[in-house]
Amino acid sequence: MKKIVGIFSVAIFYVALIQNTYAQQSANISGKVIDKGNSSVVPFAQVALFKEGDTSPVTGGTTDEEGKFSLTVAPGTYDVLISFVGYKDKKFESVQVNSDKKLGTIRISEATEVMEEVVVKGDEIRKPVTATMEGLEIRPDQTISNVGGTLLDILRNTPSVRVSDDGSVSLRGSSSTNVLLDGRNSAMTVDLEQIPASAIKSIQIINNPNAKYDAAAAGGVINIKLRQGGDLGTRGKAEVTMGTRMRTNANINMSHKTEKFALFGGYSYRNWPRVGTSFTERTSYADSTYLNQDARDERNDFEHTVNLGGDFYFGQNKLSYEGAFNKEDEDDLERTRTSLESLSGELIRAYTRDNNEIEENYTFDNALIYEYFFDDSTRSFRALASNSVRDQIETQNIDKYQGTINPEVNEPTGFERAQNDELRYTTILQADYVHPLASGKLEAGYKSTFRSYDNDYDYELYVDSVAAFQNLDSVSNRFLYEDQIHALYAIYSNSFGPWDIAVGTRMEQTIVDTKLFDTNETNQQRYLNFFPSVQTALNLNEENTVKATYSRRIDRPGTWGLNPFPDIADSLNRRVGDPNLQPEYINSFELGHMFNNGKVNLTTNLFYRQIDGQVDWIVQVEDGISIRGPRNLKSSQTYGFEIINATDIFEWWQINASYSFFGVQVDGTNIDNGFTNSGVSWYAKLTSDFKLPFDVDMQLTGNYQAPEIEAQGRDLARYYMDASLQRTFNDFNVSLTFRDVFNTRRFAGENFGADFEQSFSRNRETQIFLATVGYNFNPTK
Repeated sequence: MKKIVGIFSVAIFYVALIQNTYAQQSANISGKVIDKGNSSVVPFAQVALFKEGDTSPVTGGTTDEEGKFSLTVAPGTYDVLISFVGYKDKKFESVQVNSDKKLGTIRISEATEVMEEVVVKGDEIRKPVTATMEGLEIRPDQTISNVGGTLLDILRNTPSVRVSDDGSVSLRGSSSTNVLLDGRNSAMTVDLEQIPASAIKSIQIINNPNAKYDAAAAGGVINIKLRQGGDLGTRGKAEVTMGTRMRTNANINMSHKTEKFALFGGYSYRNWPRVGTSFTERTSYADSTYLNQDARDERNDFEHTVNLGGDFYFGQNKLSYEGAFNKEDEDDLERTRTSLESLSGELIRAYTRDNNEIEENYTFDNALIYEYFFDDSTRSFRALASNSVRDQIETQNIDKYQGTINPEVNEPTGFERAQNDELRYTTILQADYVHPLASGKLEAGYKSTFRSYDNDYDYELYVDSVAAFQNLDSVSNRFLYEDQIHALYAIYSNSFGPWDIAVGTRMEQTIVDTKLFDTNETNQQRYLNFFPSVQTALNLNEENTVKATYSRRIDRPGTWGLNPFPDIADSLNRRVGDPNLQPEYINSFELGHMFNNGKVNLTTNLFYRQIDGQVDWIVQVEDGISIRGPRNLKSSQTYGFEIINATDIFEWWQINASYSFFGVQVDGTNIDNGFTNSGVSWYAKLTSDFKLPFDVDMQLTGNYQAPEIEAQGRDLARYYMDASLQRTFNDFNVSLTFRDVFNTRRFAGENFGADFEQSFSRNRETQIFLATVGYNFNPTK
């Protein structure tokens, strides 16, 4: 750790040394680019400076996520060109740059002949992934296999991201990520499969966020930006997807914009049935037993999602509302067969459980946002208040067949039923302000987050002697988790010649209260932390940029990790939390290089994370029962590199490829000397686009995820390929997608302990065929 800090210190020293020499013979030109129709910022627009009469740029760059740019050149006269896909070019001629020059707010107009939707016309280049100074910008509409899918389908095709079988997401090997909706925390992100791909405009992957963002999550931030309409006038798109097993996804999005206000909204219906199988086997040497479990399940999922919003402009003010509602009905049937034998082959126990589960979920999300536009575009103020609610109600009816794993001709020998009502509230108050200084700028802000998770679980057992269901107190419980996180941050940034630097810190006060009602057990945690961040970039020329970042982060335990009441729905596999579980603290470093010459876009990153108090789920086997719970390990280290490349091979062939390699070292000797592990893993993802005759676009998407280690074992490799075709007919587009062409996608792993070994495999139906038809309303009016 000391060596790494020393390296960064030396780098910063050389930054200061070089900038002092460079600043004496350079000038700075800056501005902010916004959409002329709705005054929204335009991030990642290209800005190029030309000497008068020249066709090759002297220098260039892109606007940041707030639409701002700042370029350093020698004093002189320049032409300034601003361009972005889907917008008309904006050009300023003969701009005198003798000292720092501020162009102010620059408004650019959408090009009416190019649409924002999935349709890609003519020779427009697909760019599903764009490297930025903070991480990655993902355009879902540029990957055809995303059509008709959900947010999880998009993330499966995203570099550095791994999606587990249960829908959890990890970044660069870390399962701790902070998922935001339009920059704010929301209950909508609890279930990422409920957000349709058609509603998403773009996704930001921020691997090493600065002090402006919540310090939570070791892996970084995933920010989902929803669609909010197109250009001036009335526009819209309708899309219907049909697939195997009668899968259906239908949606419509509409918007109406004027110079004074904007209204947008949409509706999505999703019916996504699927089947799956799972298998677990465990050998326990302590009691000389062998456990075999296999399960088959059927799931029917119906969802309705409505989003509505609007912007109102008055003077230099903008008031916005963003809202969403999701209703999900799920009907599941799972049959689990279990047999327990001695190692000599003698049957000890056998039973079958049929679990009929009905789930009803309701999610509301509301946000009120205020922005003030200063005459000086380098100043900005934004404030928001948001509230989201998710109510998840699960009802289970369980039939048990004791003594057999073939219950087809038998009557149930027992009955159980359970109901789980989980109510989540998330409220956010936030304000951010940016102020220019005589040299550089200062960003400052405040944020308060209030969350409440109330989980009420009732478990009943049918008692033959009274011919009625009775509550089982040893299983039923109600657990309440409440937290408050109050934060202040400040960031100073400046440009010194070719160098850009931002230094900041974030203070967070955490208040956590938990209560287990059945035992009246309470727990409180209070802690105040500071989280510094440093970001530097050296612009070598218009094609090459080198960046280095550091941030300190935290990963707080969640509700399942803190709930001490055991989940024993499966009598041989139990899960139990720890109310005294402590947060992880992370020091994260990154060093990267970006190259872009118009034809080739290549990004390489080296990263390193030191985690103190690493939380991992530890499995222990006692009397033939597997008990799984979270524990604070001593530490862990993650290191690695990633390469992201977008290249135009020919006019008819483009590729987007990424490779992520990382190593992990886990030290759990504070629990047991055997709880140490180390290993390496890697991901590879490739998207290849072909322009075929008759204006047909073909896209192949491949994913490979190598085995990944944990404290007590590893997850095995996963790999699959998708194939898609798309054809545009004026305002219509037709897409055909064949997912998991070779039916190879699965989730499997191994666990090892001092006296047991266990392996598992889960296979959900992933080989499916989808056909999509989309229609655009008034795309060119």
